[in-house]
Amino acid sequence: MRTDCRSVNSLPNADGGFALIEILVAVSVLAISLVVIFQLFSGGLKSRKLSEQYARGVFHAREKMGETLLTPDLSEDETQGEFDDGYEWQMTITPVPPEEDEEKMSFGLLNIRVRITWHEGGRKKSFMVDTLKVVKKDNNS
Repeated sequence: MRTDCRSVNSLPNADGGFALIEILVAVSVLAISLVVIFQLFSGGLKSRKLSEQYARGVFHAREKMGETLLTPDLSEDETQGEFDDGYEWQMTITPVPPEEDEEKMSFGLLNIRVRITWHEGGRKKSFMVDTLKVVKKDNNS
Protein backbone atom coordinates (compact mmCIF):
# COMPACT_ATOMS: atom_id res chain seq x y z
CA MET A 1 0.00 0.00 0.00
CA ARG A 2 1.31 3.33 -1.00
CA THR A 3 0.77 6.51 1.07
CA ASP A 4 0.81 10.10 -0.11
CA CYS A 5 3.79 11.96 1.40
CA ARG A 6 2.53 15.49 0.84
CA SER A 7 2.54 17.87 3.77
CA VAL A 8 -0.75 18.69 5.37
CA ASN A 9 -0.03 22.47 5.13
CA SER A 10 0.77 22.60 1.42
CA LEU A 11 -1.91 23.77 -0.97
CA PRO A 12 -2.63 21.96 -4.15
CA ASN A 13 -1.30 23.78 -7.23
CA ALA A 14 0.55 26.39 -5.13
CA ASP A 15 3.31 27.81 -7.28
CA GLY A 16 4.62 30.56 -4.93
CA GLY A 17 2.64 33.49 -6.45
CA PHE A 18 0.27 35.94 -4.79
CA ALA A 19 -3.41 35.20 -4.39
CA LEU A 20 -5.96 37.65 -5.75
CA ILE A 21 -7.09 38.65 -2.24
CA GLU A 22 -3.51 39.52 -1.26
CA ILE A 23 -3.16 41.81 -4.26
CA LEU A 24 -6.52 43.50 -3.50
CA VAL A 25 -5.50 44.12 0.12
CA ALA A 26 -2.12 45.55 -0.94
CA VAL A 27 -3.72 47.90 -3.50
CA SER A 28 -6.32 49.04 -0.93
CA VAL A 29 -3.64 49.82 1.66
CA LEU A 30 -1.65 51.73 -0.97
CA ALA A 31 -4.72 53.73 -2.05
CA ILE A 32 -5.61 54.71 1.53
CA SER A 33 -2.01 55.70 2.23
CA LEU A 34 -1.84 57.88 -0.88
CA VAL A 35 -5.09 59.66 0.01
CA VAL A 36 -3.75 60.48 3.48
CA ILE A 37 -0.42 61.70 2.07
CA PHE A 38 -2.15 63.94 -0.50
CA GLN A 39 -4.42 65.42 2.18
CA LEU A 40 -1.43 66.22 4.37
CA PHE A 41 0.36 67.82 1.43
CA SER A 42 -2.73 69.87 0.54
CA GLY A 43 -3.09 71.03 4.16
CA GLY A 44 0.56 72.09 4.17
CA LEU A 45 0.05 74.16 1.02
CA LYS A 46 -3.03 75.87 2.53
CA SER A 47 -1.11 76.65 5.73
CA ARG A 48 1.77 78.09 3.72
CA LYS A 49 -0.58 80.35 1.76
CA LEU A 50 -2.32 81.58 4.92
CA SER A 51 1.05 82.20 6.55
CA GLU A 52 2.15 84.30 3.56
CA GLN A 53 -1.06 86.33 3.74
CA TYR A 54 -0.59 87.08 7.43
CA ALA A 55 3.08 87.93 6.87
CA ARG A 56 2.10 90.43 4.17
CA GLY A 57 -0.54 91.87 6.49
CA VAL A 58 2.03 92.26 9.28
CA PHE A 59 4.34 94.04 6.84
CA HIS A 60 1.56 96.49 5.94
CA ALA A 61 0.64 97.01 9.60
CA ARG A 62 4.26 97.78 10.52
CA GLU A 63 4.49 100.19 7.60
CA LYS A 64 1.36 102.11 8.67
CA MET A 65 2.30 102.02 12.35
CA GLY A 66 5.82 103.31 11.65
CA GLU A 67 4.46 106.08 9.44
CA THR A 68 2.04 107.12 12.19
CA LEU A 69 4.56 107.00 15.02
CA LEU A 70 6.86 109.34 13.07
CA THR A 71 4.11 111.95 12.73
CA PRO A 72 5.03 114.81 15.09
CA ASP A 73 1.56 116.14 15.97
CA LEU A 74 -0.82 113.27 16.51
CA SER A 75 -4.37 113.81 17.66
CA GLU A 76 -7.54 111.79 17.95
CA ASP A 77 -8.38 110.55 14.47
CA GLU A 78 -9.79 107.69 12.41
CA THR A 79 -8.52 107.04 8.87
CA GLN A 80 -8.65 104.22 6.39
CA GLY A 81 -7.31 103.27 3.01
CA GLU A 82 -6.22 100.47 0.71
CA PHE A 83 -2.86 99.11 -0.36
CA ASP A 84 -2.08 98.27 -3.99
CA ASP A 85 -2.30 94.51 -3.39
CA GLY A 86 -5.90 94.51 -2.11
CA TYR A 87 -5.19 94.75 1.61
CA GLU A 88 -7.20 97.42 3.44
CA TRP A 89 -6.23 99.32 6.56
CA GLN A 90 -8.09 101.26 9.21
CA MET A 91 -6.34 103.31 11.87
CA THR A 92 -7.88 104.67 15.03
CA ILE A 93 -6.04 107.05 17.36
CA THR A 94 -7.70 107.62 20.73
CA PRO A 95 -6.43 109.31 23.88
CA VAL A 96 -5.95 107.11 26.92
CA PRO A 97 -7.77 108.71 29.87
CA PRO A 98 -5.32 109.56 32.65
CA GLU A 99 -5.73 108.16 36.11
CA GLU A 100 -6.16 110.56 39.04
CA ASP A 101 -2.48 110.76 39.93
CA GLU A 102 -1.52 111.28 36.26
CA GLU A 103 -3.77 114.26 35.51
CA LYS A 104 -1.16 116.91 36.37
CA MET A 105 1.58 115.40 34.22
CA SER A 106 2.78 117.27 31.15
CA PHE A 107 2.35 114.31 28.85
CA GLY A 108 -0.44 111.98 27.80
CA LEU A 109 -0.87 108.68 26.05
CA LEU A 110 -2.46 107.93 22.69
CA ASN A 111 -3.65 104.45 21.78
CA ILE A 112 -2.90 103.73 18.11
CA ARG A 113 -4.75 100.77 16.60
CA VAL A 114 -4.18 99.53 13.05
CA ARG A 115 -6.53 96.93 11.57
CA ILE A 116 -5.48 95.12 8.38
CA THR A 117 -8.19 93.36 6.35
CA TRP A 118 -8.14 91.23 3.21
CA HIS A 119 -10.49 88.87 1.36
CA GLU A 120 -9.66 85.22 0.77
CA GLY A 121 -12.01 82.69 -0.74
CA GLY A 122 -15.13 84.79 -0.20
CA ARG A 123 -14.28 85.36 3.46
CA LYS A 124 -12.91 88.45 5.16
CA LYS A 125 -9.77 88.01 7.28
CA SER A 126 -8.22 90.61 9.54
CA PHE A 127 -6.00 91.29 12.51
CA MET A 128 -5.15 94.29 14.67
CA VAL A 129 -1.98 95.82 16.04
CA ASP A 130 -2.05 98.23 18.99
CA THR A 131 0.57 100.47 20.54
CA LEU A 132 0.82 103.48 22.82
CA LYS A 133 2.60 106.74 22.10
CA VAL A 134 3.62 109.32 24.66
CA VAL A 135 2.66 112.84 23.55
CA LYS A 136 3.06 116.27 25.08
CA LYS A 137 -0.21 117.67 26.42
CA ASP A 138 -1.61 120.92 25.08
CA ASN A 139 -1.49 123.83 27.50
CA ASN A 140 -5.26 124.22 27.13
CA SER A 141 -6.02 120.69 28.32
